[in-house]
Amino acid sequence: MFTGIVEEVGTVLTIEQQARSAVLAVTGPLVTSDAAPGDSICVNGVCLTVVDLVEGHDGRAFSVDVMAETLDRSSLGGLQVGSPVNLERAMPATGRFSGHIVQGHVDGTGRIIEIVPGEKWQVVKVSLDPALSRYVVEKGSISLDGVSLTVASTSEPGAEQAWFTVSLIPTTLAGTILGTARVGQVVNLEVDVLAKYVERMLAREEGLPVGVQGVTPREGLEPQR
Repeated sequence: MFTGIVEEVGTVLTIEQQARSAVLAVTGPLVTSDAAPGDSICVNGVCLTVVDLVEGHDGRAFSVDVMAETLDRSSLGGLQVGSPVNLERAMPATGRFSGHIVQGHVDGTGRIIEIVPGEKWQVVKVSLDPALSRYVVEKGSISLDGVSLTVASTSEPGAEQAWFTVSLIPTTLAGTILGTARVGQVVNLEVDVLAKYVERMLAREEGLPVGVQGVTPREGLEPQR
């Protein structure tokens, strides 16, 4: 589990393409300072497992396996040697939630369609699949390339193009790859997992009772269609 507070920006050192997977080596002196094989590191919002620790020209690096599912559902397939990436170690049990619950399980990708600069900040508009837009609400949380952000505004339900906006403060612009983002760039999206759990619990399968493992909710708790 992560919190969406990026610890450092690393660099893709090598990419080994395989039939339906890839092996990445990524430099990250901070996130590797206490890492060991088997640990989890969030790379641009994707939870990956450390396979090995290696020495790179920019310091210590780690290697990870990236499977076909991850390549298909995220932007990691578009990385190149030298690409900067957001990095965050898994949150310790005694840590603080400075952001929000981020699993590192990317729900899909979005595309930056507008960037409006301010005096010290930027407002970024991102398009997304309408199927994901129902989980995105104003003042709710969303992860963009592993960065925990607050949704500033959203498109209306049923809009021809679904979108949302976020405001990037100077700290985010300076300490993450979002500071160099451009219009047209693809970003990894993870919606708030709590919204998905609530939807699942309230959903009713045709011909089946509502509830966990077939247990019907108590009277008065029947969800409305």
